[in-house]
Amino acid sequence: MSTITEVESLKAKYAKAEQHHLFTFYDELSPEEQTSLIDQLSKLDIERVNRIFKKATSSVALDTSKQNLEPLPDDVFDSTLDADKTKIKEWLELGLDLISQNKVAVILMAGGQGTRLGSSAPKGCYDIGLPSHKSLFHLQAERILRLQNIAQDGKTEEVIIPWYIMTSGPTRSATEAFFKQHNYFGLKEENVIFFEQGTLPALTNDGKIFLETKSTLAVAPDGNGGIYAALRSEKILDSLKARNISYVHAYCVDNCLVRVADPVFIGYCVSKNADCGAKVVRKTSPEEPVGVIALRNGKFSVVEYSEIDPSVAAQKKPNGQLSLGAGNIANHFYTVDFLNRVESFENELEYHIAKKKIKHTDIKAGEFISPSKPNGMKLELFVFDVFPFTERMAVLEVDRKEEFSPLKNAPGTGSDDPDTSRRDIINQHVRFVENTGGKVVPGDGESADHLNFEISPLVSYAGEKLEALKGKTIKTPAVINTSADLDKF
Repeated sequence: MSTITEVESLKAKYAKAEQHHLFTFYDELSPEEQTSLIDQLSKLDIERVNRIFKKATSSVALDTSKQNLEPLPDDVFDSTLDADKTKIKEWLELGLDLISQNKVAVILMAGGQGTRLGSSAPKGCYDIGLPSHKSLFHLQAERILRLQNIAQDGKTEEVIIPWYIMTSGPTRSATEAFFKQHNYFGLKEENVIFFEQGTLPALTNDGKIFLETKSTLAVAPDGNGGIYAALRSEKILDSLKARNISYVHAYCVDNCLVRVADPVFIGYCVSKNADCGAKVVRKTSPEEPVGVIALRNGKFSVVEYSEIDPSVAAQKKPNGQLSLGAGNIANHFYTVDFLNRVESFENELEYHIAKKKIKHTDIKAGEFISPSKPNGMKLELFVFDVFPFTERMAVLEVDRKEEFSPLKNAPGTGSDDPDTSRRDIINQHVRFVENTGGKVVPGDGESADHLNFEISPLVSYAGEKLEALKGKTIKTPAVINTSADLDKF
């Protein structure tokens, strides 16, 4: 229990910050509620909240006619669609070597709930309807297991790719319970580390913090860019140091095709001596509503499609590709040194304003209000907001159909939904078979556009080790769960 002096001191601090309204109902609260409110206010850096609000609201709206946009320089950009196969093999071998030395970790941004999918569970728990009914978490865990196995070849020391999973407050316990229920999908428990992204208070349009109830603040996750502060506050940077990790692959949970800890990407970025790297996919058209990685006023940035003049978006390179065509997919590489350096420029990062309907307790009437239209704001950082501070950037373009299929929309939407996720994985597995010289044909009652076919990531990470299928015809339904299954056809 706080002393009267401590409470008075805190009240004075909040009065100075012009947030004294948070004590409006203090005297009518129970002792337990008072303690809870004081605990929240004591932990909150109110000066930082005010500073973020002031910076976010004073930022002048982008004048798209004056921003100087340039394509990525050739020396920081390569494409797996165009690169020489020997070069890709070099990147692969370098990446696998670093993984085999236990120099690589993975950070998964998994704070989202599946609300838009009609699920109250964390999005990573979602079953997209594969024959195996594996969740997104399950698929990604098995890709890590397979990659550890590939990199283990001939090594005496156990190869470990630690998996750091960033949850949000609402998803933390459910995510941990899901992993425990499924025995961490075959990974060792000590190598699956959960941590939580931070929150920021929800604010009125003039910067006052909302009370959700008379004794609790209204808060919201601080965006996927909150990852950088969370790595520090949740001691993940300390963990990376203790494990002697040098490089990190970070990605979002909703991409069902993600190549977790992709050795090609890691090898590419390390070969470029990059401190920060990004995977991109080629924009399909100037109008496609996707942000692009480019130079803005000489600095690496993600430029939202709405910020680009249509005439600029349509410009092309001599090879006929879009000049601003590096579509951002939130798939990043970092050196651990860079992640440690973020703190030095954190105060310069630009927070983004999201107008929201904030449920709150009215300060004057003391009544709980659930607004029907936006009445305030949430402030958030995006994971790419560190790009302008990158000294050595590397950008690798990859094949969209092989590496990017996000799950964002409700079933039946027809775009970025469970059906397209399922389709894209199955089509990829069919290509794996075809690339090795086999073929997959629909069985009785099945159609070519809705096959029940799947290859476990434990068998093949990216189409490798399927030579046993050469010349074979696989009739669906069929699921290849183990290497032994390859000999059944």
